[in-house]
Amino acid sequence: MPKQRLPQQKNWYVIHTYSGYEDAVAKSLRQRVESLDMEDKIFDVLVPKEKKIKIKSGKRKTVEEKIYPGYVLVEMIVTDDSWYVVRNTPNVTGFVGVGTTPVPISQKEIEVLKERTGVEMPQYKIEAKVGDSVKIIDGPFKDFDGRVSGVDEERGKIKVMVNMFGRDTSVELDSLQIKKL
Repeated sequence: MPKQRLPQQKNWYVIHTYSGYEDAVAKSLRQRVESLDMEDKIFDVLVPKEKKIKIKSGKRKTVEEKIYPGYVLVEMIVTDDSWYVVRNTPNVTGFVGVGTTPVPISQKEIEVLKERTGVEMPQYKIEAKVGDSVKIIDGPFKDFDGRVSGVDEERGKIKVMVNMFGRDTSVELDSLQIKKL
């Protein structure tokens, strides 16, 4: 267990969890803080997520993706008691730091992360990449096969080279108009 630190400062720390248990750890830790009366030492628990647009099976979906799978952020003052509460929360494997001593992350990193998680407009998540063979499933070039020559994730557009009249022609398509072969 860590030694008592003076002066005690409120900082953000990263805890490592079993992958897929981040939300459960955050919920469990919040309950433990409340039931063990640790609100004066553990202030906030955050699972950083961002919204993205994913295109699968021809359908566009907005999904929330964890930015750091397997990690949860905790704002706390590290004392023997608060360290023990966090460390012994189910599915927590430890703090990120040296040995048993947690290392705080900078306020700048937290601000960047909060800004990233607060973004309302999700980004396009396109499964195809340059060089992939695709089939065009919609629009004037329906049923043509081609090869991806460019991906614009910001706009959700894909450039595909299709063979028309014996020569390759570049066609810009919406990412929903293609299917990976």
